[in-house]
Amino acid sequence: MLEDIVIKTFHHLELTFISLFIAMALAVPLGIRLARIRSKKLAEIILRFIAILQTVPGLALMALIIVLLSVIRPILPLPTTGVLPSTIILTVYAFIPICSSTYTGLKQVSHSMIEIADGMGMTQRQKLFWVEIPLALPVVMAGIRMALVWTIGLVTLTSLVGSGGLGDLILQGLRTMQPKLVLAGTLPAAALAVLCDWLLDKAATWIVPQKLCKN
Repeated sequence: MLEDIVIKTFHHLELTFISLFIAMALAVPLGIRLARIRSKKLAEIILRFIAILQTVPGLALMALIIVLLSVIRPILPLPTTGVLPSTIILTVYAFIPICSSTYTGLKQVSHSMIEIADGMGMTQRQKLFWVEIPLALPVVMAGIRMALVWTIGLVTLTSLVGSGGLGDLILQGLRTMQPKLVLAGTLPAAALAVLCDWLLDKAATWIVPQKLCKN
């Protein structure tokens, strides 16, 4: 039992961080791009559309993605169960808070700081990487923390489509009415969420300068 818990815990973490990294790679550039769009209304419309996905229940989104994969399967033979659909689902949910927090963080940068950077003759790229992103980091990190906790919890649900992880133990326990199996999956998943959130909080205090965190 212990060996099975350890193996499934590592698989759980693997799915979580793969999905989180993919989401970050897609959401951060999009958030930066939206923050630089001159039309604020257009950016808000796009963000509202992205936010709509957050209102879709995890099970419903899972079913929708599996149906879409089934539809395109004659053209592109992709698996409708297992790691691929699970990763897509997890990435979508992690994408939402990261993109929103990136946009919000950049928009909250003081105009006076931008004017100082302009006065120093900085280029757009220099302003982005040396001024705007460092000042937006506290908000961005908060979005990443939220996405991480959501993803850890959602991985237990994606076990329904054969993704593996601690959700397998929960489902097995529910099907056979064995509380020990349910707890064997539930408690480690909850512990992972708390531990990863704490670790990311500590990492944020190292990555983000303390003066920025206080501000």
